[in-house]
Amino acid sequence: MVSNKEQLRDISSMGLKTVIAELPPSSTGLSLTVNVCRKITSQLIGALGMQDDVSIQLEALDILSDMLSTALVSIHQSILTSLLAQLMSPRMAVRKRSIIALGHLVPSCSPTLFTHLTSHLMGELSRGPPTASVRTYIQCLATVSRRGGHRIGEHLQKIVPMVVKFCNVEDDELREFCFQAFEAFVSRCPKEMSPHIQAIIKLCLKYIIYDPNYNYDADDDEDDSMDTEDRENEDQESDDEYSDDDDMSWKVRRSSVKCLEAIISSRRDLLVELYGSVSPTLVSRFKEREENVKTDIFSAYVALLRQTRHPHGPTLDTGAKEEPATCLLKKQVPMIVKALHRQLKEKSMRCRQGCFNLLTEMANVLPGQLGEHIPALIPGIIYSLTDKSTSSNMKIDALAFLNVLLSSHKPEIFQPHISVILPPVIQCVEDPFYKITSEALQVTQQIVKLMRPLDKPVSFDAKPYIKNVFACTSKRLRAADIDQEVKERAIFCMGHILSHFGDQLGGDLQPTLQIFLERLKNEITRLVTVKTLTLVASSPLKIDLRPILTEGIPMLGSFLRKNQRALKLNTTTALNVMVTNYSDSFKPPLIESILSEFFQVLVATKTTNMGYGDLLKGLRGPFYDFKSTDSMSVHKQSYYSVAKCVAALSMACPKEASGVVTNLIQEVKNPKSSEPVRILSLLCLGEIGRFMNFEGQKELKGVIMEAFGSPNEEVKSAAYFALGNICVGNLREYLPFMLKEIGSQPKRQYLLLHSLKEMISALSADSLKLHVENIWALLFKHCECAEEGTRNIVAECLGKLTLVSPSEFLPRLKKQLSSGSPLSRSTVVTAVKFTIVDHPMPIDSLLKGCIGDFLKTLQDPDLNVRRVALVMFNSAAHNKPSLIRGLLTSLLPHLYKETQIRKDLVREVEMGPFKHTVDDGLDVRKAAFECMYTLLDSCLDCLDIFEFLNHVEEGLKDHYDIKMLTFIMLARLSKLCPAAVVQRLDRLVEPLKATCTTKVKAGSVKQEFEKQEELRRSAMRAVAALLSISEVEKSPAMAEFANQIRSNAEMATIFESLQGDPLTGAVESMDTS
Repeated sequence: MVSNKEQLRDISSMGLKTVIAELPPSSTGLSLTVNVCRKITSQLIGALGMQDDVSIQLEALDILSDMLSTALVSIHQSILTSLLAQLMSPRMAVRKRSIIALGHLVPSCSPTLFTHLTSHLMGELSRGPPTASVRTYIQCLATVSRRGGHRIGEHLQKIVPMVVKFCNVEDDELREFCFQAFEAFVSRCPKEMSPHIQAIIKLCLKYIIYDPNYNYDADDDEDDSMDTEDRENEDQESDDEYSDDDDMSWKVRRSSVKCLEAIISSRRDLLVELYGSVSPTLVSRFKEREENVKTDIFSAYVALLRQTRHPHGPTLDTGAKEEPATCLLKKQVPMIVKALHRQLKEKSMRCRQGCFNLLTEMANVLPGQLGEHIPALIPGIIYSLTDKSTSSNMKIDALAFLNVLLSSHKPEIFQPHISVILPPVIQCVEDPFYKITSEALQVTQQIVKLMRPLDKPVSFDAKPYIKNVFACTSKRLRAADIDQEVKERAIFCMGHILSHFGDQLGGDLQPTLQIFLERLKNEITRLVTVKTLTLVASSPLKIDLRPILTEGIPMLGSFLRKNQRALKLNTTTALNVMVTNYSDSFKPPLIESILSEFFQVLVATKTTNMGYGDLLKGLRGPFYDFKSTDSMSVHKQSYYSVAKCVAALSMACPKEASGVVTNLIQEVKNPKSSEPVRILSLLCLGEIGRFMNFEGQKELKGVIMEAFGSPNEEVKSAAYFALGNICVGNLREYLPFMLKEIGSQPKRQYLLLHSLKEMISALSADSLKLHVENIWALLFKHCECAEEGTRNIVAECLGKLTLVSPSEFLPRLKKQLSSGSPLSRSTVVTAVKFTIVDHPMPIDSLLKGCIGDFLKTLQDPDLNVRRVALVMFNSAAHNKPSLIRGLLTSLLPHLYKETQIRKDLVREVEMGPFKHTVDDGLDVRKAAFECMYTLLDSCLDCLDIFEFLNHVEEGLKDHYDIKMLTFIMLARLSKLCPAAVVQRLDRLVEPLKATCTTKVKAGSVKQEFEKQEELRRSAMRAVAALLSISEVEKSPAMAEFANQIRSNAEMATIFESLQGDPLTGAVESMDTS
């Protein structure tokens, strides 16, 4: 390789590169790799010293880079020394390759070596050497930061001021490298960069407008008085005038924009501030003359909009106030649209695509807020759809934006523009490229919905457009040799046309429905056709579907037998809609064909006669035929489903129903009845009792109370279900009876309270209002019950009653917080948990005002009260995060405090000759960690992730249950914030390693071995998630652990078995609500 002959050099260097590429990774434990690397390194370092021949140096640097990237080697010190010497080389190519090689060295070198490298770079920078060297060292710092990530964090306090100082040197290339370094620092070490962020934003804003060779003001002044043609000529002149190869200022602007994008992406907490300072400057730079820079400016603004979106998409949580950042964005919309208006007419396609990406993101962040700007945006959309030079991607982006715009705004906003929008969209439907056709069909579907909304009368006359829309969609619908996506979109689009304009299609309607029938026979298109027929059948225009029902209904009936869940569900919905809207067209044979399918699916029985008695027998028959005494040999849900069907049949035939009720009561009474029959009979009584008055059934109360004494738990639960639901239909008679029994029957109190809960859940707020005071008073008598199960039921009933009249009952619960009894306080806090549901409720605004008072119980002296407070906090974080987001600053310290092991709660219990340790604080810690897990999903942006990781780290060394939780959390964190996890990797690896290598003492019970095995599997899942973070194995500690796993047969087997585990790829979900 050091030969004078170029040919020999090339061949030998290729040979060396191939050898290195084929070496096994050193982490597999083979000494071969280390030996080869050691042998090669000394000679490569010698080759680096050959200053007279640059090509040898470059080849040597390339081979070193390859070696460092594929193998962890133990000879770093000598490599580092020789590479640092090459940074002073007069040749730029040598300096660049040396920086690349150092980048490969950084992830796997020891902390001492890393400190040596950064100290050397800082020392060289502080000397203030010639500019070329400064550039090299700053470039090197940026590479070190990108590759070494968090390790540079501790040195940033000294490095950043130096780099800031160099930004003021009049050298554009140096400034570019400075901003690239800042970008790397911000991306890799967001926390350590916090003190410097403001200074860097200021610098970025200064240099994003740095364009000394161009006068934008003159351009803007002339712009107003020019028409498009003149502008195009002027653009050409300006390009000629300023295409100066020496002008490097665009690189400074681009690097400063990229640095801003890194700040935006990593600091959501600064969003309001960014809208105040950064957003207006970015918008003012949409006029940037250099295409590369302009594309990056759009990309940075899209990042800002993405950060503004709710982290988990649009939320059902209507109690949430609009975020301040969203308010600021709304105010800036006119300025943004004005700046983009001209850009949408630019010749550059990259520029227009950037505009559409930005506008699409903005329409998603602010649905329905662009209405007044539609007239300004439409010309740009039409231009991109009709311009002959427009690329396919450009058209797809324009159509995607139009689709978002149409779907998020009211019909009246677009109706005046239909005549302009529709022709180019129809042209796109006929485009030969399937992706454009598919996107255009979606837009056509939205236009059809806007032309004639079905939910309100409109004055817009759509007649002139129907023919064209129908013709272009019909052409795509009939074609057989087209892409699957286009087929599906064409079917669905035609469904919308029939649903909105079916009454105006005349002779075209029936042939189209026949095509739907054909598509229903095709396995590939049947699901989308079922959805489409549901849409057409539910149209208020009452489209005439009779000609296809005779053939279509049996076909739909046959789909109920198919082993495809989505098809079954959609078919059931379609049949439901058709039976509701076209009942007069259903003849007995048609009904029979569907019902026989239904009951076959439901209870696997063939029913031929369709009378009430026959149907009832068909439904209940299987429960009478059980050979087994096990009541649960049929799935539990089947009992409830059949009971609902029996109740529905009884509602349809009330005359026959009373006889059935008597029969059901006898079945429960009869001691010879099997358990499944008694359970089903009780459930049927409950379902029928909701709508039927059982006044004449004198013995019913006694029969149900007797069932409460059954030894079978399933019979007991069916009995409380029956009593609660019968009470719904017979409040006057049964509620006083139930309340009296709750007071007088302490042994059956738990089951009776369950009945009360069933009743409260099923009744509407209006029905409950008359009785709510009596129920409330009774419940409060039992809120200090010593039995926790009873207290929980009382709390659930109190919570559900509070939802009936929040303004009256919430203050009563709050007042009870000052009660002296810890049991009473825990019941009240649990009751509040049941008022927090995952959909909007009238109580939400009141809860938001007082939830802070209930959460003060996190500081309660009683352990159990703190535990239920944590469970309530968890429920709020899971179902309605907006209730607690504003309070997190004060709540988190108390939450984190509960994650710590308290020695005073650990006690030893003597069990004969053995001593057993009991940890009374374990349940509280468990609740705290579960709450932390929920916060990861709902309030990640409000957490200091490094503080959070401190407590996860402690949890990794805790009890079995806590470890299991923290392993799942660690895997989740690896996906959500990998950069922060990598910074803590060295500290996280140790407890994982300890868990995986712990052995259970010989002679331990079987459960101990099983627990340890489960722990190891869970820890391995966390390791697998950590290893999925890019470059994580470059950490020496992690590489050593990975090596240990591979070389230990037992651990390697567990690790391999998890590779196909879906939970490893998609992190385990844990419902802690």
